[in-house]
Amino acid sequence: MRKVWEFCSTQKIVFGPGSINQLNEILDDLKAKRIFVITDPGIKSAGILDNILSVLEKGDYQVEVFAEAQAEPSIEMVLECFEFASSKLDTDVIIGLGGGSSIDLAKVTALLMAHGGNPKDYFGEHQVPGPIAPLIAIPTTAGTGSEVTSVAVVTDTENQLKVGISDNHLRPAVALLDPELTVKLPAYVTACTGIDALAHAVEAYTAKPYSSIETEEKILFQGALPISDALALRSIELVAENLTIAVRQGGNIEARTNMLLASLLAGMAFSNAGTALSHALAYPIGGLVKAPHGEVTGLMLPYVMEFNAPVVQEKMINIARAFGIQTDKMNKSDAAHAASEATLQLLKDIGLPTTLEQIGIKEDSIKEIANKTLGISRLVRNNPRVPTEKDLEELVSKAFN
Repeated sequence: MRKVWEFCSTQKIVFGPGSINQLNEILDDLKAKRIFVITDPGIKSAGILDNILSVLEKGDYQVEVFAEAQAEPSIEMVLECFEFASSKLDTDVIIGLGGGSSIDLAKVTALLMAHGGNPKDYFGEHQVPGPIAPLIAIPTTAGTGSEVTSVAVVTDTENQLKVGISDNHLRPAVALLDPELTVKLPAYVTACTGIDALAHAVEAYTAKPYSSIETEEKILFQGALPISDALALRSIELVAENLTIAVRQGGNIEARTNMLLASLLAGMAFSNAGTALSHALAYPIGGLVKAPHGEVTGLMLPYVMEFNAPVVQEKMINIARAFGIQTDKMNKSDAAHAASEATLQLLKDIGLPTTLEQIGIKEDSIKEIANKTLGISRLVRNNPRVPTEKDLEELVSKAFN
């Protein structure tokens, strides 16, 4: 039994509409003059990069921009970005601007700037030898929480694998969250990223307790903790109250602010407590179809919640209440299952698929998905109900159609 837990997060969080105007003050605190901005073509074409550059123009900075980030950046992309930065200036601070992939690219580039080598040298947990180059993460989506997490995902194209680098040294020095940067996010992207935030929060909240994680090794994903529980439950409330509004009323700054806060809180929670079975299932499913990560985790979430309900009944009841369900007159079993039903209804309300058949999974892939999921032990061990391969086959079958 583990008796000790710890909680880690980003050193500084700056949050609120218009907070991007504090960027120069943050840079001054870091004594930075040479700035390297990493973003993607969509952020550039949307004019968000120009907004950032116009703020930087008010200060006396040397600025270089790499605007070629791609979804799930490859090792080759990381090396290209690192070489570009190295050839342009002796960087003081990196700014990662965009969704989770841009921030992940910035994290790994900052890692190479500090320690050199190849991203492959750092695959796995606890392989980063020390602090990375100073990094300011500015998210433009409300979902991944990458601005406060200890994980970066890159694609090993040679082996056709998504691989994680996980270490507390990867957390950015500053997370700067301005909801105004998310206002132009399309409804579909808002839905996918928002449901991903919910999956982070629910799985962190319902994770196996830290004292029950059966390993004495040093691990990043420690199981449910008192602090992560509080953050995750508040995140669930915010998503339940605001995601549908943010999807249907993209210009609603209050809903956008609350969703960005939900994403932040979920990121703080899951980067300590961990995610579980929905995310484990998403790996093999994502390998079979080209569906966004958030869409897949969100699709599987209600089915996993239903599977877990008997062993985390009280927490599922709290989730149901966070969705506004009056559980007082319900028996505990029904109240717990109401949480998964509310999540399934939310998927319908925001226009996301609710079955694997809808995203192109074939019925004959069910056994393969179950088998591969069981091998993702880092996430499966975090799940409150330990699944067998037969359990997983039944769960995936329920999600099929």
